[in-house]
Amino acid sequence: MKYYLAGIKGAGMSALALFLNDLGYEVIGYDDAKDHRFTEDKLVARNIKIYTEPNDAMDKNTIVVYSPALKLNVHPELIKANQMGLEIYEYQEMLGKLTKKFETICISGCHGKTTTTAMLSKVLEDTVGCSYIIGDGVGKANKESKKFVLESCEYRRHFLAYEPEYVIITNIDLDHTDYFKGIDDIINAYNEFANKASKMVIACGDDPYMHTLQVNPQIYYYGLEDDNDIQAKNVEYKNDGTEFDVFIEDEYYGHFDLPLYGKHMLLNALAVIAVCHYERMDSKEVAKSLKTFKGAERRFKEKFIGDIVTVDDYAHHPTEVKVTIKAARQKYPDKKIIAVFKAHTFSRVQEFADDFAKALNLADKAYVMDINYDREDPNDYPGITPYTIIDKLDNGEYIEQGMEEKLLEYDNAVILFMSSKEIYLLQERYEKLLKEKESLEKSIERREKLLSNENYISKAPSSIVEKEREDLKKEKKLLNSLLNKFTK
Repeated sequence: MKYYLAGIKGAGMSALALFLNDLGYEVIGYDDAKDHRFTEDKLVARNIKIYTEPNDAMDKNTIVVYSPALKLNVHPELIKANQMGLEIYEYQEMLGKLTKKFETICISGCHGKTTTTAMLSKVLEDTVGCSYIIGDGVGKANKESKKFVLESCEYRRHFLAYEPEYVIITNIDLDHTDYFKGIDDIINAYNEFANKASKMVIACGDDPYMHTLQVNPQIYYYGLEDDNDIQAKNVEYKNDGTEFDVFIEDEYYGHFDLPLYGKHMLLNALAVIAVCHYERMDSKEVAKSLKTFKGAERRFKEKFIGDIVTVDDYAHHPTEVKVTIKAARQKYPDKKIIAVFKAHTFSRVQEFADDFAKALNLADKAYVMDINYDREDPNDYPGITPYTIIDKLDNGEYIEQGMEEKLLEYDNAVILFMSSKEIYLLQERYEKLLKEKESLEKSIERREKLLSNENYISKAPSSIVEKEREDLKKEKKLLNSLLNKFTK
């Protein structure tokens, strides 16, 4: 038996591919995207073949799983699978089948579910063992463990296909307005999902919407407020992380000193700690594992080039943009914070333009890219453009690929690249230019120091000195050209 995953470069689909591969199945993939995506590297390392053109990889022993981004009766690969009479499952349907085979812990929430899933997966893997599928393209199956940690998305109520023992809800917020009719519709979806828990629900009690849920399973609340069952106390937000004590049902559980930044990350950690407590795990072992948590893919991923820090982050909702900027402020209080944002879906921009602007205004400067619209028709949203957000910013402007030089004017800064789509392509081009700028500046500094040395001038052959001067002029001209293209 083999699996054919259509849309394999998607974050969830690629994680599923790795999971199925670990179970011993042959896995083959197809994707319409011909360009490189960050999810591909792990697939290639496993020798999982990825087709981007029509092929003959499917046979009568193939099970087909497809991304929700593809339409069953429209996409050529799925039409072909139908004609062959193959078993076909949408992504969440296949996950639903898997949840029945394991002791499943579902991590849900409008924000933070990827990081929380990654965090819990690491702790359980370090201690008792587990399998997991995370929405950052990471998946693993452990045949020796029955525990399964699954990131569970609310979009189009996909998570209702799952059969969990635990349901964790990190927060409830208005999002996906192309599907949900409003906040009450989202609350109803979470309410239905929470009632599927066979063991318990663990929810963030600091979120007021959580207390509107009416669930039959036992529900425990975590947070910073005094009325939570799992509470963080004595919290210290520091430049090197966050330190706090945890009390569970008024009993001291343990002390945690974690390399995490922002209140949102503290709350994510509390959700993980709550699960570990109710699974009767030792607090010191939990703290030891969390201490070495390095984050999920595309969540506050840092690179350091000279005095510049670039950060790749998946933030695509105003709440996420806000907490990402605040986390950068906590970690780098002495640096400028520059935000670069690419929105996903016109409906989200239409609904949240004011909120995006408020969040982006927390940065010292904000740049906004064109809107990604892979599942919408822009003609349905007349007048909705990047300037719907830019016009509301205190200090903002437009940017797109090919305009990376705009960012070279900043020194001693954190450049935040935030989007659920391929903003990292712009980031990579900027980083390449930044390295070129740094190299030129070092070379110019070296040549100027050399040419200011009278001993060198008097002893070196005049032809060599003249060449150094000419090379210095060329490098200065190249540097000025690099810096002035978009900063006139």
